[in-house]
Amino acid sequence: MTVDTLIEDARWAQAGLDPLAEAACAAALAHLGVDPEACEISLLGCDDARIAALNADFRGKPAPTNVLSWPAEELAAEEDGTAPRRAAAASGGMPAEIGDIAIAFDTCAREAEEQGKPLADHVTHLLVHGCLHLLGYDHIRPADAELMERLEVEILAKLGVADPYD
Repeated sequence: MTVDTLIEDARWAQAGLDPLAEAACAAALAHLGVDPEACEISLLGCDDARIAALNADFRGKPAPTNVLSWPAEELAAEEDGTAPRRAAAASGGMPAEIGDIAIAFDTCAREAEEQGKPLADHVTHLLVHGCLHLLGYDHIRPADAELMERLEVEILAKLGVADPYD
């Protein structure tokens, strides 16, 4: 799998964003039966100011958030609580671009501290969460949220990360 990471905030390099992203995204894809080697994800490691601008531009919410995702394809399930459609496979041996993720250092670090979690565990959770969004999972409807959270807990357990909802 290829996670193409652009680090705008040097604190992400110190936090090991690249290996965390590779592990989290590969685990999420593999858990869902998607070959990680056949996928490409673009990742932006930024700060609160940058993610606030992206949040304003794309969601009309001019405030920082921890993670944002932009799927390459709309895959959402039509029925609440069911799995989304599968992404189309790439052709010509090239990896399928499944989408983009942006993650903000300031918000992630603050949330990890407030929740008494290691930063790496919190970031891993948010990257799994973002990757699931790229694959069409969401948490707006109740049964969809339950499905997505269950998947996150299962994937994180495989990575040795405690249940973030416990």
